[in-house]
Amino acid sequence: MVHAPERPPAGSPPVRINLYSDTQTRPTPAMKEAMMRAEVGDEQHGDDPGVHALCERMAALMGKEAAVFMPSGTMCNVAATLTHCRPGEEIIAHETAHILTSEGGAHAALGGFQILPLKGARGMYAPDALRAAIRGKSRHTPTQRLVEVEQTANIGGGAVWPKAVLDEIASIARENGLATHMDGARLMNACVAAGVPAAEMAAGYDSVWLDFTKGLGAPLGAVLCGSADFIDEAWRWKQRLGGAMRQAGLCAAGCLHALDHHVERLAEDHANAKALARGLAQMPGMAVEEPDTNLVFFDPAGTGLPAAELVRRMRAEGVQLSMLGGRVRACTHLDVTAAMIEETLQVMRAVLARG
Repeated sequence: MVHAPERPPAGSPPVRINLYSDTQTRPTPAMKEAMMRAEVGDEQHGDDPGVHALCERMAALMGKEAAVFMPSGTMCNVAATLTHCRPGEEIIAHETAHILTSEGGAHAALGGFQILPLKGARGMYAPDALRAAIRGKSRHTPTQRLVEVEQTANIGGGAVWPKAVLDEIASIARENGLATHMDGARLMNACVAAGVPAAEMAAGYDSVWLDFTKGLGAPLGAVLCGSADFIDEAWRWKQRLGGAMRQAGLCAAGCLHALDHHVERLAEDHANAKALARGLAQMPGMAVEEPDTNLVFFDPAGTGLPAAELVRRMRAEGVQLSMLGGRVRACTHLDVTAAMIEETLQVMRAVLARG
């Protein structure tokens, strides 16, 4: 049975500290004002000025020829693979990649693609692992078409792929006639943490997208970038998937506001994540992964309290966490302050003390 989205238990108090995900962010008053002022048109008809402005800016930011505005990051991934690949072809990705774990089997269901999962620490595979996965051409094996990376690696703990590794992976793909795609849901987190511009980070990749509904705090939207021909074909898939929109300039204005005001401040989220990780690491029995960006993964098994029970008890105290990959995940974002991090640590100490 497929279950509906999980709801909090009856009687749960309101969430006062939401560390569940950066998708939980709410538009700031300034973002709402920018959205209300937006000049709009019919996006599907091609006459929404805000969408045009956003796509032009994103193409320049990513160093690509063109861009298309999508309702979601998952649609960006699906439209990208449908554009790059044909039924029966193979995509190479990390075993914990979003396209494998979190998109409902869309790439198999809609495209008939096989995904070859590679292992590697922290959600990243090594260039040598990619080399070893390259198949010789044979009528017995699928044609390999696409190499995919996820920057940052979500289940890998928000880990940042080093630019040199990304470049080497892209080079291996080119040498073997494979296209490249970057799932850039949290790409700006990686760019801020590494001090590398987005265009440089994505230089070796034929397609790349950025999600505006995570750390950047917009209520809707992601932008897929690539060559003019690629984006033209991706638009066809956007139409087929029901992603063409109408007065989308309202949402595009929120995304443009985020680019102007919410990128540099991602460093605050990273600092809060490190502070949370330091505090957790001081709790006896708590196994904590050092964060690169805004995701903190930890395992409380050594404290004697199972992860699911800890999440339940924290939610009963108004602090919302999530579980991912068998671990607890705390995600910092623009609605989480340094004071909230300290309060979270205080609540967790009290919860653990109760046993």
